[in-house]
Amino acid sequence: MRGGFALATAMLAGMTAVTTVLAQEIPRPYRVVGNAIPESLTGERGDPARGRAIVIKRENTCLLCHSGPFPEERFQGDLSPTLKGTGGRWSEGELRLRMVDASRLNPASIMPSFYKVDGLNRVGPSWRGKPILTAEQIEDVVAFLATLRD
Repeated sequence: MRGGFALATAMLAGMTAVTTVLAQEIPRPYRVVGNAIPESLTGERGDPARGRAIVIKRENTCLLCHSGPFPEERFQGDLSPTLKGTGGRWSEGELRLRMVDASRLNPASIMPSFYKVDGLNRVGPSWRGKPILTAEQIEDVVAFLATLRD
């Protein structure tokens, strides 16, 4: 297990570095309430179909650690919870915080902060201050994950 964890961490670091084009937006302010970000980052609901496409796209790294109801995807991770049933386990606000900054809930998390840009360590100079996903992409992924119920 230790070797697999180290390998996945190294792969995640490398894949995050080559993620499509990092979002070229300045992150919008958001408010954390308890274990959630209750309001949409954009003020609107995301599109579940676009969210699914983001999740299964290899360079976004989701399936490196997670598995889920994606029978067409051959290689899925097993280091993190399955995405199956996420909409039944967490509210949209809880999913949003996990996407924006999972380390707020678990400081030892290996999940990258897809939207948070401040207070991060070991970020390449050309990626500093840029989120991995845009606010719209975060909302799309949240909308998709919310549809995954047991």
